[in-house]
Amino acid sequence: MLTIKKIAEMAQVSRTTVSRVLNDSGYVSEEARKRVLAVIEETGYVPSQHAKSLRTKKTKVIGVILPKLSTETSGRIVNGMNDVFQEHGYQILLTSTNLDVQKEMEYLRLLKSRQVDGVILIATNINSKLKEEINQLNLPFVAIGQDISGVSCVTYNDYEAAKAMTELLIAKGRKNLAFIGVDESDRAVGYDRKQGFIDAIKKHGLLLREEWMEKGKFDIESGYEAMKQIIHKAGGGPFPDAVFGVTDRIAIGAMQFLREKGLQIPKDISVAGIGASEISRFVHPPLTTMDYENEKAGQQAAQILLEQINTNKEREKKVKLNYRLLERDSI
Repeated sequence: MLTIKKIAEMAQVSRTTVSRVLNDSGYVSEEARKRVLAVIEETGYVPSQHAKSLRTKKTKVIGVILPKLSTETSGRIVNGMNDVFQEHGYQILLTSTNLDVQKEMEYLRLLKSRQVDGVILIATNINSKLKEEINQLNLPFVAIGQDISGVSCVTYNDYEAAKAMTELLIAKGRKNLAFIGVDESDRAVGYDRKQGFIDAIKKHGLLLREEWMEKGKFDIESGYEAMKQIIHKAGGGPFPDAVFGVTDRIAIGAMQFLREKGLQIPKDISVAGIGASEISRFVHPPLTTMDYENEKAGQQAAQILLEQINTNKEREKKVKLNYRLLERDSI
């Protein structure tokens, strides 16, 4: 079995030099580095991760808590952070809560017991118990998607994005706007996007029809059912000429119901969402949406976490990412 001692003998250097080359730390002359790397390549030596973690007090593993594994948003965020972590020799351990707040707390405790070097939480519902669990974590930590006091966060400009989308619909001549949101326990998606919609309506002096404001559950089916309720409530009176869904999947569900009712999009009613999902390009007509550049969110969170790990300082850092309008044929 090859050991660092044997590698050192073959490369004619000290064990300290081999360790520095393997850990990419401390000064090593270029000539010695080349000899060590040549021996490693020749022998195919792979250092024991367990032994390495005992020496460095680091496992080189990052715990990531997702709301759902299957969503495109989660996939993009993970891809972004993985680009950064791989470059620095870290691996990701993924967990999924399936939108269960209790699971978020359980996974925080689990990841700490697995001795990960840090944790990234793609947050949904933030409550006092979860905040307490985060404060007791005593590990480098970053949240994505929700602004949590006292910890580093990467967030989106949900309020302004929703307001801008609503104002775009109004600029297109739409005056009777419907809205499909999600539960407001999700501060960013449920509350901030709803407030952006409401404030845009009020700013332009339009009537806010609360009976045309429904809630979905982040999926296409709930968007379909919410749109059905809105149309039912409209009855024979004034009819919505636009609907804004706070996620693409909700908006796409609404589009499906409207098509089944024989309504033409956007001639009879405009539809818009948020998320820039892949499917939003291929529905008919293509959905107008906001791109949050989720890969960038993952990259930013990873960089902040590595800074905490490398400096042993958990300095609070807040990053708010902008949005990009993708105007298509649905409005």
